[in-house]
Amino acid sequence: MAGRKKWVRELPLHILMIPGVIAVFIFNYIPMFGIIMAFQKFVPAKGFFGSKWVGMDNFRYIFSMPNIWTVIRNTVFIAVMKIIANLIVPIIFALLLNEIRKEAFKRTIQTIIYFPHFLSWVILGGILIDVLSPTSGIVNEFLGLFGVKPVYFLGDAKWFPFTLVLTNTWKEFGYNTIVYLAALTSIDPTLYEAAVVDGAGRLKQTWHITLPGILPIVTLMTVLSLGNVLNAGFDQVFNLYSPSVYSTGDIIDTLVYRIGMVEAQFSVSAAVGLFKSAISFVLVVISNKLANKYAGYRVF
Repeated sequence: MAGRKKWVRELPLHILMIPGVIAVFIFNYIPMFGIIMAFQKFVPAKGFFGSKWVGMDNFRYIFSMPNIWTVIRNTVFIAVMKIIANLIVPIIFALLLNEIRKEAFKRTIQTIIYFPHFLSWVILGGILIDVLSPTSGIVNEFLGLFGVKPVYFLGDAKWFPFTLVLTNTWKEFGYNTIVYLAALTSIDPTLYEAAVVDGAGRLKQTWHITLPGILPIVTLMTVLSLGNVLNAGFDQVFNLYSPSVYSTGDIIDTLVYRIGMVEAQFSVSAAVGLFKSAISFVLVVISNKLANKYAGYRVF
């Protein structure tokens, strides 16, 4: 009887949930039928049921491609560098912001660093191409004041991966900083008062109270980010890269785009995407278990 009353009480919530469930089913589950293309020699005119079944041939073709391991290496390198940068920079900035006592100034800084998060890489790509230009970009003009020769940030394969990491960190560190600032508010203020009585300075308070206090959220953010090791950021790379930096800037997502949309090899493109999704699924499961073990948090 109690269960029936609870079900009736929660019925409006279940009804509100129906549109969301339908949208997820349409846009997330129905398209999964398309992975069958990875095992076919797909011809659009023949459709899924008329195209020839080739089994694992598309996967064998992928791993016989001369640049596949370079692309995987680029993807992992860029993604890992982004994870490290997006962990360290926001923590440092959150600790510095936490020391500011004037709330108006603190909130102004938060708004300024948070703003780039809302801009798309289409807009930022155009801005960065102008700002980082080797001939008229403000960055190279500034470096020129110190006698530094123009740097081709977006055209030199040596500099391109690091430019991706730096620009991504600039765009996203404001959002992550707010996460860590929220974690800082959960620390008991009486711990700082006791530390002051014991003669601890700001540095010792940070080392012995602040950092241990946010350690669980740092662990959680780090472990969950492991699931994105193969997501190096398609939007950013696609809007900034060029053939001259393919050797260090080409990632799995951009390779899938070129094979599928430019070369019209739909089956090979689907096979590459399926390979990436399978690896990402394993990483997500592992990171979920690590998050549960070290931070007491689990997604499923």
